[in-house]
Amino acid sequence: MRSIWFRRIFGVLAGMSMPVTAHAQAAGHVTGVGGVFVTSKDPKALAAWYRDMLGIKIEPWGGAMLRYDAPGHPPVLVWTAVRAGSHQIAPSPREFMLNFAVDDLDAMVARLEAKGVKILKRTSDSTGKFAWILDPDGTKIELWEPPVR
Repeated sequence: MRSIWFRRIFGVLAGMSMPVTAHAQAAGHVTGVGGVFVTSKDPKALAAWYRDMLGIKIEPWGGAMLRYDAPGHPPVLVWTAVRAGSHQIAPSPREFMLNFAVDDLDAMVARLEAKGVKILKRTSDSTGKFAWILDPDGTKIELWEPPVR
């Protein structure tokens, strides 16, 4: 069962059709996420895994630039705090989870399974379809296909 915060956040996001704009504020506030940086004992191998397994284009400098504005996907990135020890992050030893929006979860899962990636769980509800995997460093990844609106 999805948590209440997840249903609220992704239920709202999945129905968005207009870009989200910041409210008028004084200067000196966060306007968006500029990047996500993770530690790894072997960053090159981890980047190759994300390239080969998830199809993420890795740039020559070693990272990826992911777009907010892919057709059919919410125009925002969600940040939320999850209670330490939460089952939502398990079985990852990390203190965070990554969520990637995908255009076709069934195709993504089939490709991952063909490459030997274990799918931890799959589910769907009114906020979309979901599957969970672990990367080679144990980071839990949630793959999310938003519902068609």
